[in-house]
Amino acid sequence: MLKPTDVAIVGMGLTTPLGIGIASNWDGILSMQTGIQHYPNTHLSEEDYPRYLQYYGKVQNVSYPFDIPAKLNSQMKFLNRGSVLGFAAALDAIADAQGASVDMAFNAVKPDRRALYIATGDFTKVGYDFFYAALKDAHKDTNVQSEKAITTRCGIDAGLNYERLNRAALSKVNPFYLLESIANNLFSVLSAFTQFMGPNTTLASQSPCGALALELAARAIRQGRADVALAVGCGNWITEIPMYEMAELGLLSRCSKAGASFRPFDRHRDGFIPAEGGAALLLENAQRAQRRGARIYGLIRGFGSYVQFADGASVSVPEQVILRCMEGALLDAQCSVDELSFISPHGSATQKGDRSELNSIKTLLKSASLNPPICGLKPYTGHMAAASDIAETIMGILALRHGTVPATLNFNKPERGLSGLNIPVTHIPAKGKTFLSVSYGIGGQSSAVIVEIV
Repeated sequence: MLKPTDVAIVGMGLTTPLGIGIASNWDGILSMQTGIQHYPNTHLSEEDYPRYLQYYGKVQNVSYPFDIPAKLNSQMKFLNRGSVLGFAAALDAIADAQGASVDMAFNAVKPDRRALYIATGDFTKVGYDFFYAALKDAHKDTNVQSEKAITTRCGIDAGLNYERLNRAALSKVNPFYLLESIANNLFSVLSAFTQFMGPNTTLASQSPCGALALELAARAIRQGRADVALAVGCGNWITEIPMYEMAELGLLSRCSKAGASFRPFDRHRDGFIPAEGGAALLLENAQRAQRRGARIYGLIRGFGSYVQFADGASVSVPEQVILRCMEGALLDAQCSVDELSFISPHGSATQKGDRSELNSIKTLLKSASLNPPICGLKPYTGHMAAASDIAETIMGILALRHGTVPATLNFNKPERGLSGLNIPVTHIPAKGKTFLSVSYGIGGQSSAVIVEIV
């Protein structure tokens, strides 16, 4: 029996390196493929840009299921890459829910009863390479001649002529670059197109802000502030400067096994492989969805979120980073561990991160009589920043609807002390209708969601 506060999932959209749409993504998972490929860098030498930074997940052939009105075209050209992918995923979720036109399922819902929550992890403009031509001009009357010197030195020390820089910037820097770096630019375009004008916000961070956007969207319906809600996660981590920075932080795999190097929970894991992507879930009050005869993929049963620092440091990984958020989600869902068909951790394949997550799960399972499977889903797509949180919830729904627990790609052997956990290396049959998906990020912030399929 559905309760007035139940939240139904009625539409899903995926735009990932594995494919466009939920069908192609599931086909990729079923055949144990990966969207991670080698993309040679043609304008930097391998000395400046090592080969391991040339492996990542890139989305191919982005398209939209609806025609874009002419009045929005001028605004859409300022969307950064991650926002483009999030926009495509959002429209796919709407199309998945209602088919023919944007207005079909929502014409009875006022715009102020349509909630929109967006999570973005886009680093497209971090490098400021669009200033390069102007900076180069600003050095023409100095002794700094080489391009390498221009890109590695700055300010007065590099002989920068600020008057020349100002003149050059007027003609050689796109004045609209700022729009591409504004975190809520996607919200502006998507809200205008879909008329989702109710409760809203944009979260700009790393994981788990996608999961938090989903929680905010669900709570808007639970609390009666919206009838429908759209949660969107998008990200782009595959441009040079973000790749450099993540490598320096020790987060990225050295790709010794090419695209198969992303191996969560494995004894020899050495970091993740980044990607770009978009994911979206369309939510609706479950009783309303049932009355109108909507297809319901599943129900969101519970959330948990928590922040825990490691020994007072905000950039290290706490010893059991996801334990409290998993316990909170189970309590919110009024669900026991033994009811879970599987657990999908964050699985970033860093040594400390995966160990902390698996230790959290071991502690959680002490009160369980069963040993649910654990699956890491990021190797199928690469780590898509804020998009991965929502994408993995969608993949979990697809898995249970097909009666399958997906394998963790590239997993071989666990590290000592963690061998008792159930991490399948091939797809196995799923038991039950409920799964737990978890995400965490640098700084000790974590979030979990429990979904039940129907």
